Amino acid sequence: MTEKGEYVIFTLVDKSLKANKRLSEEEFWRLNQTRLGALIQGRMGFIMIVIAGKATPEEHIQDIVATIEKEGLQVHISRGEDRTIIGLIGKVEPKMAEHLRQMKGVENVVKISKSYKLASRDFHPQDTVISIKGVDIGCKELVVMGGPCAVESAAQIDEIAGLVKAAGGQVLRGGAFKPRTGPYSFQGTGVEGLIMMAEAGKKHDLLTITEVMTPEYVDICAEYADILQVGTRNMQNFDLLRKLGECGKPVLLKRGFSATYDELLNAAEYILAGGNPNVMLCERGIRTFESYTRNTLDLSAIPVLQSLSHLPVISDPSHGTGRRELVEPMTKASVAAGANGLIIEMHTDPDNSMTGDGVQSLFPDQFANLLQDLEKLAPIVGKTFNTAKQPAEFFPARVGV
Repeated sequence: MTEKGEYVIFTLVDKSLKANKRLSEEEFWRLNQTRLGALIQGRMGFIMIVIAGKATPEEHIQDIVATIEKEGLQVHISRGEDRTIIGLIGKVEPKMAEHLRQMKGVENVVKISKSYKLASRDFHPQDTVISIKGVDIGCKELVVMGGPCAVESAAQIDEIAGLVKAAGGQVLRGGAFKPRTGPYSFQGTGVEGLIMMAEAGKKHDLLTITEVMTPEYVDICAEYADILQVGTRNMQNFDLLRKLGECGKPVLLKRGFSATYDELLNAAEYILAGGNPNVMLCERGIRTFESYTRNTLDLSAIPVLQSLSHLPVISDPSHGTGRRELVEPMTKASVAAGANGLIIEMHTDPDNSMTGDGVQSLFPDQFANLLQDLEKLAPIVGKTFNTAKQPAEFFPARVGV
């Protein structure tokens, strides 16, 4: 890694790239990920990793590459701070693997047997950091996404955007298209809602995130939002995931309420294999036999997913509990567990929200107080977070309380 945070990449996947060309990690993935995904599918999903030590001489690296290329296998090499990862894509015979183990400079040869490859930390040891208009997601800076469940009006989303910004949030959340359990429930404001939220985000210097429900809506949502969200019901909507892979916009992929970790990571693999490296995983609670809470927020998912994958992990304590009084403690617990960010519902009049989900939404003053607590908590777990430090009177009194 260079002082500027660039990665020196050698690749035989894209013949147009020259050895030693300096690329950022994001540039490398954008250039090669579609090809890698296609190669993985075409070669029955086999990937083997050759791990070389940091001090391995360049001539040994080149000998390893030449040996692999001679066998007709595809290669890409990534130099990290502590080791060099040489990825082989294709079917590697045991004899070949053993030969590689004996070569100078090789510390280990590991076959990625997981069904997900590109999402695996074995394949991509460094944490993925997604940079969007100056906001970095996946590093030490804690990212907070706040806002209503649904965009109800221009005035509503503008007011809430101002409050999110004042409290220290970086991303405005809001649904324009709402997947509702009942057909007679409020379904969202559609494209008009997208425009309202985009204008509010621009006015208050916030990124925006909204849920996309079908492949047909990806392009229009991508036009107005900075981050596209895949809801729990759509985690295995494979047509949607493929379309998002082609889109290139950052994606927040919510875990299905009955999905395993492997199923979530395989869903992410669809997006990655399509050529989009900007994927965030979201733990939003799973369905259990407990009925007191709307869902059971699986806090263990945060460190587990971070051990299995390089992708940023976001926690949703609002849907994860479904109860306003539990959002604050579960937000703090999520940060303590290592979450890279939070997505939290906040509404100026939650008990009269059009979606009926107000019971899990914080009032503005609760949201602001919570973020002030996060500023104190973040350094304890090795993260940073800075609030806007607006006075308490800036936030409106609670409606109906």
